[in-house]
Amino acid sequence: MQKFLVAIAAAGLLGTVAHAQDEFTGDIAAGEKAFSQCQTCHVVVNDAGETLAGRNAKTGPNLYGVFGREAGSVEGFRYSDDMIAAGEKGLVWDVEHFVPYVEDPTGFLREYLDDPKARGKMAFKVRGDETARDLAAYLHSLAPDANSGS
Repeated sequence: MQKFLVAIAAAGLLGTVAHAQDEFTGDIAAGEKAFSQCQTCHVVVNDAGETLAGRNAKTGPNLYGVFGREAGSVEGFRYSDDMIAAGEKGLVWDVEHFVPYVEDPTGFLREYLDDPKARGKMAFKVRGDETARDLAAYLHSLAPDANSGS
């Protein structure tokens, strides 16, 4: 019985890992092109201080390693109270949350927090699910663990 339960747990874990890899299905090159609009406010700077994307803008938080990170948690960035509340409520950036957020930041926060007055600082809306998924794939390709198979 124990071997059976271990096998089920292992299969579930492998399914989770495979799902995590499959969720970044967008076109990386298209995402890089789409990021040209994001770089007005955002930058992607790695832990060594190298700018991987963007022009060192500071209006929005650094997007390096955004996936798997709690919302509202980049050290030194001044988030809206509602974005901090979303992080405290458990919002961790993954494709499932990133895509609807970038398509309608205010609407997403209002729904996530169940608060019709919730607002973030991001006003720009990405047009279309495909573009949002492309951006996710591009940002993931710049992540610290992107080349480790996760």
